[in-house]
Amino acid sequence: QEWQNPFATWDPRDFCNISEIILPMDTYWSPPVFILERVNGQNPELNYMVLMHNGSFNSTRPFQVTLTCSLVILKFPFDTQMCNLSIASFLYPAVTDFVMKTRRTPAEIMKQSQSFLLTDGEWKFTNLSIIEYTEMVDNKGFSVVTYVISMERRPTLYILNLILPTCALYLLDMAVLFGPSSLEEKINFQIAIILGSSMLAVILNNSLPTSSNKPPIIGTR
Repeated sequence: QEWQNPFATWDPRDFCNISEIILPMDTYWSPPVFILERVNGQNPELNYMVLMHNGSFNSTRPFQVTLTCSLVILKFPFDTQMCNLSIASFLYPAVTDFVMKTRRTPAEIMKQSQSFLLTDGEWKFTNLSIIEYTEMVDNKGFSVVTYVISMERRPTLYILNLILPTCALYLLDMAVLFGPSSLEEKINFQIAIILGSSMLAVILNNSLPTSSNKPPIIGTR
């Protein structure tokens, strides 16, 4: 966060060429912002800010939060999700008191964010866009900045553990059904295939996301 305070300026030549100082967050006014999709998280312990001699404040506070996101998993595991991270302040109207603007472009933020992703997890960060708008609440406009984050699921693990075994069972079922085996052998094979399909259904039920209005195609077959 960066903001200006014209009442907190000084001439460095009058103070031993000191051009910046570090102060606690509660020393001066700081922008009160909220994350609208936040469920829970840890508040940062780094409650300090840098004050420049020209009245410019700079505060870098790392947050680790859990957000809510509406998932559409119809194409699971080949799905792409878009989640919003909205930062707003509903204490000061945007028209007269408080307006938020992003300092970096979406391309710069995306490049910096990708440098922080040190682990190769289930999701791949693909795109980021920024929307700046005014939210109307009780006939008052408040400044809101929304980061739209696009993520693509890595399907390799699900293909190896779910899709390929399921297709193998279906092919085996068709081969046994139309094969030259006796009726008794076909019944035994069918029972084994049913048991294998049941085990795969249990694994699939534990692996599929449950926070979606429409079930995935792989789960309805």
